[in-house]
Amino acid sequence: MNKVPLTIVGAEALQKELHQLKSVDRPTIIKAIATAREHGDLKENAEYHAAREQQSFAEGRIADIEGKLSNAEIIDVTKMPKTGKVIFGVTVDLCNEETGEEVTYRIVGEDEADIKAGMVSVTSPLARAMIGKEEGDIAAVQAPSGVIEYEILSVKYI
Repeated sequence: MNKVPLTIVGAEALQKELHQLKSVDRPTIIKAIATAREHGDLKENAEYHAAREQQSFAEGRIADIEGKLSNAEIIDVTKMPKTGKVIFGVTVDLCNEETGEEVTYRIVGEDEADIKAGMVSVTSPLARAMIGKEEGDIAAVQAPSGVIEYEILSVKYI
């Protein structure tokens, strides 16, 4: 299976969620199932079915996170050579050539992406347009409304 790039922050967030699911949520759900079983007939027991559904969701999420972490290639951009090129994990300041609007994005793994938080997936059209470019270069992004050009103002390895 292919390795999936993940930043240190993203890996820590997944580890934290996994710990929460295994040490807090799972025991709570098990107690809820046991309590619901004590109420008798399981066929018409809404509490029991809700708890089983929660358990199914939690176990699925645990398996999903464990799979992601086992296939993760954790990349610490602060330890990478600072070549000035846009690579996975860097923070990039951009200027929209048409509007003059400046934005800052960090290139992260797919699971970490959150455009509102300024984090774009490495597989997004914007990130793909920037990868390999340097400060002063123009990244042309194909958007539904047409091509948008961004000037790369700075590349930060933070």
